[in-house]
Amino acid sequence: MSQLSSALLFDAVHTVVAAVQELNRSQNVGATQLSCKSSKIWEHGTSLMNYLRMVELEGLTGHIEFNSRGQRSNYALRIMQNSRDGLRQIGQWHSEQGLSMEKKLPSLNVTDTLFNTTLIITTILENPYVMLKANYQELEGNERYEGFCVDMLKELADILKFNYRIKLVSDGVYGVPGANGTWTGMVGELIARKADLAVAGLTITAEREKVIDFSKPFMTLGISIMYRVHLGRRPGYFSFLDPFSPGVWLFMLLAYLAVSCVLFLVARLTPYEWYNPHPCLKGRCSLLINQYSLGNSFWFPVGGFMQQGSTIAPRALSTRCVSGVWWAFTLIIISSYTANLAAFLTVQRMDVPIESVDDLADQTAIEYGTMHGGSTMTFFQNSRYQTYQRMWNFMHSKQPSVFVKSTEEGIARVLNSNYAYLLESTMNEYYRQRNCNLTQIGGLLDTKGYGIGMPLGSVYRDEFDLAILRLQEENRLEILKRKWWDGGKCPKEEDHRAKGLGMENIGGIFVVLVCGLLIAIFMAVLEFVWMLRHTPGTELSVCEEMLRELQGIVLCQDSLQLRRRRSGGTSTLRPYPLPVEDRRARPTGTSLSNGRLCAGTGLSEPLSHKLAQEAAIVARGCSHIRICPECRRFQGLRVHPPGTPRASPTHSDDSFEWDKTTNSSEPE
Repeated sequence: MSQLSSALLFDAVHTVVAAVQELNRSQNVGATQLSCKSSKIWEHGTSLMNYLRMVELEGLTGHIEFNSRGQRSNYALRIMQNSRDGLRQIGQWHSEQGLSMEKKLPSLNVTDTLFNTTLIITTILENPYVMLKANYQELEGNERYEGFCVDMLKELADILKFNYRIKLVSDGVYGVPGANGTWTGMVGELIARKADLAVAGLTITAEREKVIDFSKPFMTLGISIMYRVHLGRRPGYFSFLDPFSPGVWLFMLLAYLAVSCVLFLVARLTPYEWYNPHPCLKGRCSLLINQYSLGNSFWFPVGGFMQQGSTIAPRALSTRCVSGVWWAFTLIIISSYTANLAAFLTVQRMDVPIESVDDLADQTAIEYGTMHGGSTMTFFQNSRYQTYQRMWNFMHSKQPSVFVKSTEEGIARVLNSNYAYLLESTMNEYYRQRNCNLTQIGGLLDTKGYGIGMPLGSVYRDEFDLAILRLQEENRLEILKRKWWDGGKCPKEEDHRAKGLGMENIGGIFVVLVCGLLIAIFMAVLEFVWMLRHTPGTELSVCEEMLRELQGIVLCQDSLQLRRRRSGGTSTLRPYPLPVEDRRARPTGTSLSNGRLCAGTGLSEPLSHKLAQEAAIVARGCSHIRICPECRRFQGLRVHPPGTPRASPTHSDDSFEWDKTTNSSEPE
């Protein structure tokens, strides 16, 4: 290209000189001083332009002639072909006559320049581009090698009909410029004409393009960061608590306690929560009960929070207000918990100290580096981006050196130390498929491509460009990439299909269930022992009483049992052990559910005693006696234990008193 420019410049000067000579013959041409700010022009300028249009001569670039508009005309261009015998003319293009070829153009598949030609291929061992076979010592020549580039060479050889011989580069590097302008590696061998092609993962860069030629890229990629996997804690038995932080769980507990206390206080203050449980005795009974005892006040928010409800229904406006805001609170809490639970149980989050190249550049605890003598090292060395310049200064000044001689050495350093390796994304993907302890951090730092290197001015460049385009159109390169990249033992990162949860994910809720059941059984035993200890006249031991009770449970006996106690040859009915509050001395009047009097104002003692006797008859199976359905809600019937003061001296031993029940809405 420089020779053509020199020839055109020579012809241009020669043409101007010829025009000035013709102008000088007709008039005296002299130099005149002109100013760029003035509109005055050279007096001989128009005449010189006319003489330039009339020039006709033969120059280095052929016949020189101009038309009336000052454009070159009546000239021809020769079409040359570079062959083993040198340049030879195969056609001509004339500005007036057009194109005329002396012979047909060579076809793509069988060319005069590549047909049956043996090319020297320089390459470097790099997985999965060029690798030695397992039994390479038993083989010879090209059969010792395998990989993506080896298969691509076979495809190109089938299309262009050439032979090749693979030779490994002597110094084992891709190629970087030296201090004296020389190049190392495969680039240096192409410059020295020791090889015809460089087929490997050779990156196309502007600096390399100045000294060698590249084909069209056969693969696109970018620089990426490789780091070892840092897994967070594995899902534990109590991972179902992860959707909320410990602080949120603490505030939820405080909110529960606050709502329970406020509910108890409000229910006791409002008069609308105190009501008569016996509508049939209205006007004759002064009994008023409140369903919000301290235990019920703590139980009601639990039922709402667990979305199971409760048989306790608020009656007053104030208690309904407390219940409404608590239900709204639980609605949001439960919805938020459910939305986050799936993610926390199924996704094992990564605990990575760096998430991007900026994080890597802003710290010094994690070392990072590249392959020495590669394009990635050159990229950081020549970059003008502030972050990449800071990274290059860190890598260049770090001792011991953070640069490695091969990708395998870089990967081993990543796995065995706190080190991040910068390499091409295709190699990163290949090694991550085969080692599950490796991961990619962030995206790509740049975009570039791999190409086939050739000596500068190579006659094979266009033919290899067309052959690579043909392989891409037929998807042959994509098939080769899948062949050598897929097949790793690690699952793909984009595979997000749902997987079944194991016991390590939700085993904690089973632990909570078992613990709750054990606590319930333990509390039931304590209650049984406590009430038995405070019941007078008990002759059996605690173990015997418990065995008898378990026997009744196994035999499915009725829970309401009237047991006989022998004392001095007589038998009296003994109920199930009474609570402590039922064994207190009662004032005059009939004792009902909560120990308050149902007599005095409107109910006479004979009437209350009659109701108790009727209830006792019903409990014994007399179906012809009926009692008020509202009053029948009080279920347990017991007699007065010996030594307990009677409500009235007229009561017989067979009279019963109402069992204490706070839940007035049990089944009738």
